[in-house]
Amino acid sequence: MLLALLMCYAGFTALCLSTDRHHGELLHSKPSPRRRLGLRVAGWLLLTLSIWPAVVLGGWSRGLVDWCAVLMLSALLLVLLLPYRPRLALILAGVGLLASPVAAFATL
Repeated sequence: MLLALLMCYAGFTALCLSTDRHHGELLHSKPSPRRRLGLRVAGWLLLTLSIWPAVVLGGWSRGLVDWCAVLMLSALLLVLLLPYRPRLALILAGVGLLASPVAAFATL
């Protein structure tokens, strides 16, 4: 379930960075249309692919329920971090992406 959590958090962070407000707050620049599109595609792709580890671990019935819980937890974490510690939210997404291969091998 750790891999699904890391992928969901990174996906929500990418979607968050695709907006002008959060991109400017975290990276101090306005996103170009190409970068905005890339972040949106990456965010939705990560959220979609995060279903896979949940379903592999728990089957379709329990895996989808666990995936919904992981979606809510990662969104809540991001929403709570953005107003108070925006740089930490960005750092956690990067560390999560770097830790994802380790979590994938731990799932096997």
